[in-house]
Amino acid sequence: MSTTPTPIATPAHALRQPRTVERLVTGQPTRDGAGVTLTRVLTHDLQQRLDPFLMLDAFGSDRPDDYIAGFPDHPHRGFETVTYMIAGRMRHRDSAGNEGLLENGGVQWMTAGRGLIHSELPEQEDGVMEGFQLWLNLHSDDKMQEPGYRDIPSAQIPEWHGAEATVRVIAGEHAGVRGAIQRPRTEPLFLDLQLQPGAVIEQPLPAGHHAFIYVYRGALQVEGQAADGSARTTEVPVQRMAILAQQPQADGVRLRAVGAQPVRALLIAGAPLRQPIAQYGPFVMNTREQVLQAVQDFQSGRFA
Repeated sequence: MSTTPTPIATPAHALRQPRTVERLVTGQPTRDGAGVTLTRVLTHDLQQRLDPFLMLDAFGSDRPDDYIAGFPDHPHRGFETVTYMIAGRMRHRDSAGNEGLLENGGVQWMTAGRGLIHSELPEQEDGVMEGFQLWLNLHSDDKMQEPGYRDIPSAQIPEWHGAEATVRVIAGEHAGVRGAIQRPRTEPLFLDLQLQPGAVIEQPLPAGHHAFIYVYRGALQVEGQAADGSARTTEVPVQRMAILAQQPQADGVRLRAVGAQPVRALLIAGAPLRQPIAQYGPFVMNTREQVLQAVQDFQSGRFA
């Protein structure tokens, strides 16, 4: 491998003003479901700042006690869940009759819409279970749509390959490779970046989109440019989230893998809905009255 870092983005995507980092975030250790140990990276207080994204959980352990109880039956209304499995096996069942097995490298994209009850239970008793769950909000016009579910096996996730990188395109587009999922309102970008040491990669981003990076192997530098033209570089260590700054003239993000280890990181971005968020646990609506109705509908058995 060359010792000189070489940009691997296509020339057509060369950036004029890449974004800087607004701040780094350390996730909060917690337990959810029936006692699954995880780290809540995108927390409730960041929902407006990172609209349309509501939550990001990272989980990873080789101790069965940390994950074996899983997530028994629980309801959702008003948003989408995106589960990305790095390692392990998780069985999904829901009240609409959907069932699927999420395995290494696969994605489960579920639209709760007007209401769904589902479970996510491990199908392993030992070994590593690692992955992420992202919550993506729905526009007020879409919150009461019919529920939907899609399993995307690892082999069906489009990838872009460069000399020093692989980009798994779960949603959105990278270098002409369209992702497995497209959404017209929120326009989500969900990339899993796999970079060799020293590699540099660029990703165009609309200036109005909210965006963040979560590093889960190695370390990255975000090589940005401030409004006055000065260069600003921020290192993002492992298990940290970098919120990218909102800069009216910015056109994307430039990332460099630093250190001796390969890097893996999630790059997530989307178009903000700019609507009120009213949340009570697994129900995310626009008003308190709608949340109360969701609770009543669930208790009365009116979910799918």
